[in-house]
Amino acid sequence: MDTSGRAEQKEADFNGFDPEKLEAYVVKDPQAMAMNLARAVENMGKAATEWLGPRERGELLDSVDPLTDLVKTLSKVTEYWMSEPQRTLEAQSLLLSSYMGIWMRTLSRLSGENVDPEPPELLKDKRFADDDWRNNPFFAFLRQVYQVTAEWAEKLVEKADGLDEHTRQKAAFYVKQVTAAISPANFALTNPEVYRETVSTNGANLVQGMRMFAEDIRAGRGELRLRQTDYEKFAVGKNLALTPGKVVARSEVCEVIQYTPSTETVLKRPLVIVPPWINKFYILDLSPQKSFIKWCVDQGHTVFVISWVNPDARHASLSWEDYIRDGIDFTLDTVEQATGEKQVNAIGYCVGGTLLSAALAVHAKSRKNRIKSVTFFTTQVDFTYAGDLKVFVDEEQLEAIEKQMSTAGFLAGSKMATAFNMLRASELIWPYVVSNYLKGKEPTAFDLLYWNSDSTRMTAANHAFYLRNCYLENRMTKGEMVLFGKKISLSDVKIPVYSLATKEDHIAPARSVFLGCQFFGGPVEFVLSGSGHIAGVVNPPDKMKYQYWTNGAPKGTLDEWLADATQTPGSWWPHWQNWIVAQDDKSVPARQPGGGALEPLGDAPGTYVLARD
Repeated sequence: MDTSGRAEQKEADFNGFDPEKLEAYVVKDPQAMAMNLARAVENMGKAATEWLGPRERGELLDSVDPLTDLVKTLSKVTEYWMSEPQRTLEAQSLLLSSYMGIWMRTLSRLSGENVDPEPPELLKDKRFADDDWRNNPFFAFLRQVYQVTAEWAEKLVEKADGLDEHTRQKAAFYVKQVTAAISPANFALTNPEVYRETVSTNGANLVQGMRMFAEDIRAGRGELRLRQTDYEKFAVGKNLALTPGKVVARSEVCEVIQYTPSTETVLKRPLVIVPPWINKFYILDLSPQKSFIKWCVDQGHTVFVISWVNPDARHASLSWEDYIRDGIDFTLDTVEQATGEKQVNAIGYCVGGTLLSAALAVHAKSRKNRIKSVTFFTTQVDFTYAGDLKVFVDEEQLEAIEKQMSTAGFLAGSKMATAFNMLRASELIWPYVVSNYLKGKEPTAFDLLYWNSDSTRMTAANHAFYLRNCYLENRMTKGEMVLFGKKISLSDVKIPVYSLATKEDHIAPARSVFLGCQFFGGPVEFVLSGSGHIAGVVNPPDKMKYQYWTNGAPKGTLDEWLADATQTPGSWWPHWQNWIVAQDDKSVPARQPGGGALEPLGDAPGTYVLARD
């Protein structure tokens, strides 16, 4: 056997590309493939019917059209580059030179020449992990063309002069959405994994995928409800939100849950948790191993949690004032009845913390200071650096959202869920599109993604107030927000503050949280956790994951604060517990839910949390 000739042939291949690997891309049974493709098209037709049906029946009105704003925004970038021939030539030359470089590189590799390795950041993209994205000439060429095109499009936005800050931010965001959508990884014929799967199953994967696609549109009642996990594996109260407790009070806005103690003595000050109304509270009680609520109970806290109502058209007029009065204040009254305590420690998570901040400023005006310390998880009160969510809020888009909410009385939870997913589309949207609908694979069971899909609606009055006063006009830190007929000021909030930001947060960026902390009138302990908006918060100590940084009060810029900060491996939870105990370490005998003064209305996690969007 002539091994030298075989070695020479292999050296001439595309950097190790073996022509025999083409076998995996050759259809073996054309008849079976044709039949399955016909079945896939049939299922796609069912998906189209599920999408059109609610619109034809008038059950779904698409009054908010993001495509219109996308075209309008990107046209401003195009106008800049097309307004002068020299700029047009510059833009074209920048792209064509990159294409020519890829073409010459491909030819060189095909001829067996050694070429310089690609930049490592291009090869780290998880979408292109399959070996054939590098070793197969066709797919390698597609990948490189896509990557340089995406980079080119981002540079066009970056270098376009004359754009105001908001327009530039929107343009950059929309470009990322477009480039994420047109990735060759998202199409059956240009994704090597999907192509091979289609050949090996004779297209059965596409039949299954299009069936799932139709089911997901049906589940969304005319809108795609992208499945990210196996929904059948989870149920609230069965294997999620299991910490024992009772619903001890209920208002139109919320249920108040008091948890059963697990220690003989507890801190004298009860702990009140105000979760975001945009999501359900059990992110803090996913499972006993991950539950922040259970951990707090085990540390000797008497824990009360607000479970917000999942509103419908009946709740359209419920406002921020209602959520403060019948939510936060109602809970404080409930705590006093159940425990006899007027003073509490409080926690606010995300927008729940924003609402709690406003409530504290209202309380300071009326001198009803029942909350003696406050902890904020990833909470923004100043929205100058609020990140990509600001893309969705300008006067024109807000008017469209308000019009839609006025018709229905609420904003569907799926709208906010989609917005959050778009912040990380390459991780939270397109991988599931490929896996579910092109590969035909059911997603694995993951409790966090189940919670993420269990979205809630938002009342028209409450959400409009939030978007206008916070994201659009940033009125809270300007001292211009009016509640209960008075302007409020965060400088009136003198109680100790513990503020946690997370380093990779796309929803409440750390820089935004850091800046907002500086508007409170009392002492602030700022802590930065590793990871993002959820994992950086829900990080049990026994997992020893991530890290956190401490450096006292938030002074100067975040970078300056971080430069001298102390890094500690693991969870910030024990650090927070020490801070809480330092505020008041008095203890009393453990308290049972209701304390004999309130008759429990049912077991935790209650009924409000069970209502689905």
